[in-house]
Amino acid sequence: MIDSVPSGQAAFSDEEKAAIQAQLERLLENPHFSHSRRFPSFLRFVVERTLGGQTELLKERTLGIEIFGRNADYDTSSDPIVRVTAAEIRKRIAQYYQEPGHESEIRLSLPSGSYVPHFEWPAANGEVAAQGATTAASEIAAEDQPAGPTSRRGSRRLLVAGCAALALALVAVVLAPKLMHRSAFSFFWGPVLNTSDPVLFCIADQNQYSAIALRDAADPSHQVILKDNLTAVVIDDLSPIVKVAGILQANGKRYSLKGEGSTSLTDLRNGPTVFVGAFDNAWTLRLTQPLRYSFGDNAEMTHFWIADNSAGGQKRWEVDRLQQMATNNYRDYAIVARFTDSNTGRLAVIAAGIGRGGTIAAGEFLTDPADLMQLERAAQTAANKKNMEAVLSTEIIDGAPGTPKMEAAYFW
Repeated sequence: MIDSVPSGQAAFSDEEKAAIQAQLERLLENPHFSHSRRFPSFLRFVVERTLGGQTELLKERTLGIEIFGRNADYDTSSDPIVRVTAAEIRKRIAQYYQEPGHESEIRLSLPSGSYVPHFEWPAANGEVAAQGATTAASEIAAEDQPAGPTSRRGSRRLLVAGCAALALALVAVVLAPKLMHRSAFSFFWGPVLNTSDPVLFCIADQNQYSAIALRDAADPSHQVILKDNLTAVVIDDLSPIVKVAGILQANGKRYSLKGEGSTSLTDLRNGPTVFVGAFDNAWTLRLTQPLRYSFGDNAEMTHFWIADNSAGGQKRWEVDRLQQMATNNYRDYAIVARFTDSNTGRLAVIAAGIGRGGTIAAGEFLTDPADLMQLERAAQTAANKKNMEAVLSTEIIDGAPGTPKMEAAYFW
């Protein structure tokens, strides 16, 4: 196992370099990375520099200049693009290795607080660890008993007990993450999945066009504009829809989609509903208005916020749209919630950001076991009340959201 990386190239043989490069490409082909441009660029840069013995280059400022094109004197404290990107990559790497089928692969990691990747071969190490532990149990059993027939029987009993304990420990190590993940999903999604009724996605459909551009089959580069009536969906809203739909489909749960403009109260009475988006979804704004945390804006639509209604409507989390449009670098906020709507008697799930990045982060939070475990722990301290609402934040760098962070939560 290579558990630390010296600065020299001699740390890796040619075979190790080839194996690591192959694992890197395998990782980057996965959907956790293939749908992004900056994550693969970052990871490829740090891996290649490490294999080349240039770990001294893997500093925050250098990465900002080399990967993201920042000026040599840029302020790393006010522009955290390197830190945010590294944090998101760490999370996506963890998600990759949590998926079945990757157990025998080289494990690439980016330790917290460092930009130098580490590499290890877990399958081989697992065998060594198991053999060593079994041998140790055998030796302890033999040394603790005097010689003779009775001692041999006692030794065998201790050996069997030691091996049984070891087997249970190994099973726990393998199953514990899966059990925790199952528990986290069940905690939030169980009430939705356990109903017999289909789930409705209520999504924003604000943009309507009177024309559509179609491509010529004989010459796809040639477009023809035709009159048509279309209802458009913001592409960033598809991210939480696809993530949540994956959970529903994996559990054999039926679901359908409807635009918020065509969704009626009758539709919401037919089963659980997932509401995606905030300021482009009237249903989300109506449902969250009486909750502890709700959305707000000024008359000019230049400032948007999430208010804490228990503190007199205090604007605790705010986005300046002028800054958002000018720089594309800002901090976005979102609300995630699950509660029984008093108007319909049905479960409502909210995944809605102030901006589009916040909505993406909300969908990620509600489908990531580690994030849901945070919410579950908070619920346990609140006596496991059934209704819940949380405020999230995420750093938006060059328009792309980072890892969601839970700012506050309330249960009732």
